[in-house]
Amino acid sequence: MLFFMDKKLIRKMVQKCFVQYRHDGSLPFGEAEFDELYLKIVEQKNEEPDADLHELINDAVYEFLAT
Repeated sequence: MLFFMDKKLIRKMVQKCFVQYRHDGSLPFGEAEFDELYLKIVEQKNEEPDADLHELINDAVYEFLAT
């Protein structure tokens, strides 16, 4: 069973993470790409329920920027 998290909260956390990587406050991609990133974070959290959400988001953003 897939557990979904508050999408607005995840969006704000992703935006803050991009700012740490020297991006302005906006996301450097469209809604479809954010949805993919969001689903990846949610799936990872479901696989590892004890994982820290901030770390999962940071890993997903880093992977996005590295590719």
